Amino acid sequence: MSAKSYDKLIDEIGNMSVLQLSEFVKALEEKFDVSAAAGMPMMAAAPAVEAGAKAEEKTEFKVTLQEGGPEKIKTIKALRSVTTLGLAEAKQAVENAPTVIGEAVAKDKANEMKKALEEVGAKVELA
Repeated sequence: MSAKSYDKLIDEIGNMSVLQLSEFVKALEEKFDVSAAAGMPMMAAAPAVEAGAKAEEKTEFKVTLQEGGPEKIKTIKALRSVTTLGLAEAKQAVENAPTVIGEAVAKDKANEMKKALEEVGAKVELA
């Protein structure tokens, strides 16, 4: 068969209805004594899917101020620099630690918040 013949056959198959395709597959299975059921290739693909799931990285974090640290004023200033909290809210968050200071925070922002607060002696947890 030439390449043009394959194109002709592919076009004919492409124009078949679902019912016609089903009957065509059955006829091929009977003629050549084979099965069109997917067996081993599907099993081989499973580990690849699991590896992809493990490679998925967490992108959003809950940022919790665990302790305000020894210098609360510096912690309040640092907290205000990395959040939108006002002075009173930041002071209350530091005094009432542990306090959640960010929900669903992007990874980069969460790390920035943690770094800024830990530099002044506070303890921060990302979850």
